[in-house]
Amino acid sequence: MLTFAHPWFLLLGIPVLALGWWRRRRPGPRPVLRHPHTALFGPLPGSWRLRSLRCAPWLVVGALLLIVVALAQPRRSYSSETIEGEGIDIMVALDISGSMQALDFAPKDRLEAAKDVIRGFIAGRPHDRIGLVVFASRAFTQCPLTLDHQVLTGFLDEIRVGLIDDGTAIGLGLATAVGRLRHSEAASRTVILLTDGMNNVPTLEPETAADLAHTLGVRVYTVAIGRDGVAPFPVDTPLGRRIQQIETRVDEDLLRRIADRTGGVMDRATDPEALTRIFATIDQLEKTRYETRVATWHQELAGWFGAPALILLVLAGVVSEVWLRRLP
Repeated sequence: MLTFAHPWFLLLGIPVLALGWWRRRRPGPRPVLRHPHTALFGPLPGSWRLRSLRCAPWLVVGALLLIVVALAQPRRSYSSETIEGEGIDIMVALDISGSMQALDFAPKDRLEAAKDVIRGFIAGRPHDRIGLVVFASRAFTQCPLTLDHQVLTGFLDEIRVGLIDDGTAIGLGLATAVGRLRHSEAASRTVILLTDGMNNVPTLEPETAADLAHTLGVRVYTVAIGRDGVAPFPVDTPLGRRIQQIETRVDEDLLRRIADRTGGVMDRATDPEALTRIFATIDQLEKTRYETRVATWHQELAGWFGAPALILLVLAGVVSEVWLRRLP
């Protein structure tokens, strides 16, 4: 298929054609031979050289049009695409409760460290649909399953602590993520649950959500963020923001039961490097047969127009200055 890399250059052909039309309509200087008895000559037929002289400007116009086409960079495009296998649908359920502001993942807090790792995870899976659920005292879908990872990353960037009233509804967050996978037809359906606390909102028990995931064939990977004990935490006071040591605790037993019930894995991240390793492990575990071969190449054709344009320009110069040169 013939395409142009820069098709807007073709618009330059309009002024070139206008110039040719103007040159054709504009009367040129006519040679005059003064003689006292012009009647003696009678009607003289026009010579072929005189007729050829009128065609010389059109050689230049033709050359300019060929140059315009060459500037548009014509090319013949070929493509080959082979896609085999089945993708994975992944929902990320992210805790955005107040405790995610703890600074034990310095220089960032837990939430920002988790967002950084999730961005890298999304970038590494271009062929999988990924969605995002956030939860605190309630849960909602921040982004449904999508292949548009640029949009997904934009929604991830907007997440912050305080979007939802404080609390940690692990069961509700998990159930919301599993519900988004209910109608998925992917070969593998997965939830990655990240939290740094204990379920303290009795809306829906986490074990019930895990049973729902097991029934639907959804595998759940649970990630405990932070360490037990005290952690630095920003606190706003009348004198400004201060850093205080706050007691934090993660219910590892609950997260392990959820993972075991659904065939997933539970792990704990106490620093940014550990969190990155955990997501790398999940990335390796969640692999299915998927062969993608996309190839596009172009045969450049600009030379096929540029070379004739050069020949026409040389020919027009030779014809005008040598063969059809006007003598005084």
